[in-house]
Amino acid sequence: MLDSVSRTGGHLSSNLGTVELTIALHYVFNTPYDRIVWDVGHQTYPHKILTGRRDRMGSLRQFGGISGFPKRDESEYDTFGTAHSSTSISAALGMAVAARQKGEHRHSIAVIGDGAMTAGMAFEALNNAGVQDVPLLVVLNDNDMSISPPVGALNRYLAQLMSGQFYAAAKQVGKQVLKNAPPLFELAKRLEEHAKGMVVPATLFEKFGFNYVGPIDGHDLDSLIPTLENIKHLKGPQFLHVVTKKGQGYKLAEADPVAYHGPGKFDPAVGLVKSTAPAKPTFTQVFGQWLCDMAAQDERLVGITPAMREGSGLVEFERRFPGRYHDVGIAEQHAVTFAAGMACEGLKPVVAIYSTFLQRGYDQLIHDVALQNLPVVFALDRAGLVGADGATHAGAYDIAYLRCIPNLAVACPADEAECRALLTTAFQQNHPVAVRYPRGSGTGVPVPSHLDPLPYGVGEVRRQGQGVALLVFGTLLAPALVAAEALNATVANMRWAKPLDVNLLRELARTHTALVTVEEGCLPGGAGSAVLEALQTLGITVPVLTLGLPDVFIDHGDPVALLAQQGLDAPGIQASVLRWQAGLK
Repeated sequence: MLDSVSRTGGHLSSNLGTVELTIALHYVFNTPYDRIVWDVGHQTYPHKILTGRRDRMGSLRQFGGISGFPKRDESEYDTFGTAHSSTSISAALGMAVAARQKGEHRHSIAVIGDGAMTAGMAFEALNNAGVQDVPLLVVLNDNDMSISPPVGALNRYLAQLMSGQFYAAAKQVGKQVLKNAPPLFELAKRLEEHAKGMVVPATLFEKFGFNYVGPIDGHDLDSLIPTLENIKHLKGPQFLHVVTKKGQGYKLAEADPVAYHGPGKFDPAVGLVKSTAPAKPTFTQVFGQWLCDMAAQDERLVGITPAMREGSGLVEFERRFPGRYHDVGIAEQHAVTFAAGMACEGLKPVVAIYSTFLQRGYDQLIHDVALQNLPVVFALDRAGLVGADGATHAGAYDIAYLRCIPNLAVACPADEAECRALLTTAFQQNHPVAVRYPRGSGTGVPVPSHLDPLPYGVGEVRRQGQGVALLVFGTLLAPALVAAEALNATVANMRWAKPLDVNLLRELARTHTALVTVEEGCLPGGAGSAVLEALQTLGITVPVLTLGLPDVFIDHGDPVALLAQQGLDAPGIQASVLRWQAGLK
């Protein structure tokens, strides 16, 4: 696994932490007849190696290769496709109930991390599972480490239980967990009786109707295997609490599990090496700097993230403004409504969230933010294709699912400087605004230090040509400009998917024979659709070609190659326009 990930990049710390647990689960249970559902799924590389994909690990997360997450069409052992957090218990329970209805005697196992247990969906599933008499096993993989440090009352509760001598005792007595009156349980019961507020996990999870077992050492096969064998023969929902360590077995990852959570290619003998070459700032870094600068200027600003401090660029903001930084855990629905509550009291919340994760808070976005027209800024990272993480993490749908919501505006910066400026514009509005930007770096446009905004709802013409006008939404402006040189086409940087710059659109339609929209988002309901709707409302008839992501899920691979495959690089845009023009004649 270490050899494979060092060659391809991918999730490492989380996978190193589940090696022994994976071996034990496949050894004890009759997989794939017995179903294992891996929450999130970024800890399934050992599972893939053991289930017939060892020889394909060199293609991990590469175009045409195996996925970094479980996929049902990849292997019969991947019983449920995952990549977003906290879905495993619901899915495994559904499988268990379905097996009962069909008269099949199979086990369903959900493996969920302590970070994922902070999400409301996990507790909804636990609540439902407790009243179902089915062979369901929930394995809590407690490594005290989600992508960002886990937060919240539940984590403090587990951390308190795991601390000091109590944690050490748990590891020593793992083999005795299922014996009558084990010393660990006796100690826990005495603590519960005499220490106000100090309870054991059994109290929490057995209230949901589970039989609680643990905690045991998740790296000790001599504890794991007999414990799982015993649980296998118990009736009803079971809850096994295992304690693991991210990065286990690779000292560099053990020492810094966050850095090794999702590394690129590296030499395992050397470890990660910081590049000495000056790199272009990523859009995430541009956002992080803007957030700090705007917070220094306006004390009403608060930053909110659903457990993605590093990924969303809030590390420096937390350091400089700890009282205004809020990591709410893996709880996107709560994050959105939490921001709404703050906005009601005169604060200016900025929710830093991946495009694909805002989908999980959609009802709250409509009902709690937009319906009340509250001034919340949504900084949507990972808009468009994301590369190796694939379809589950692609931000392909945000323009379509956001622009249909009243009161909500959608900004699409073309480069790093525009990203900073449009974030300022969004922050100045008295209603909700989303600013979408891609993963990684842009073209390297210098980013100013000032906080000057750009006009709200107004685009611009970047290149004047003849005949065809390219209307570009977002960072595909750069390849569109290259294509326009060969086509002698006009290029408009539209900047806003909503509100659409109708005046600019009207003028372009009046002075050109055809229009082409370009976006790194889904075509159904996207920015191109917005242009077509506006032209219809204006009563303007002009040929329009819409270019964007097709109505299919796009798999993992190099993002540059994926864009080229979809015809969204400069040669692809040029070729599409020429083919279309030939068909119009």
